[in-house]
Amino acid sequence: MEDRKRPLFMIGVVCEMFHIHPQTLRLYEKEGLLHPQRAGGARIYSHEDLEQIRMILNLTKELGVNRAGVDIILRMRRRFEALQTEMENMMDHLEGEIRTKFRKRIKDVFEED
Repeated sequence: MEDRKRPLFMIGVVCEMFHIHPQTLRLYEKEGLLHPQRAGGARIYSHEDLEQIRMILNLTKELGVNRAGVDIILRMRRRFEALQTEMENMMDHLEGEIRTKFRKRIKDVFEED
């Protein structure tokens, strides 16, 4: 499985992919919408960053959301994803507890005989 956070793309390549000016990406970074990694002084973008850029561009260009709105949406999305992960972890824990108790109960039933 590919590491989605591994930096792979230089700013020029990303700009060509999305048909945008490098200053646009720098502005998104300055406003805290993007957090590319650095190699030397160069910005390097991961697949995860590309998904973020795609979402920002969709919100701003397709849906007309201003950058302040984009920031709110992105923060809400991150919070939702964190809550979803937390809920999945809790469900895994509960399922493990249920399995353990079920196995113990089955063992107890058969030992009673």
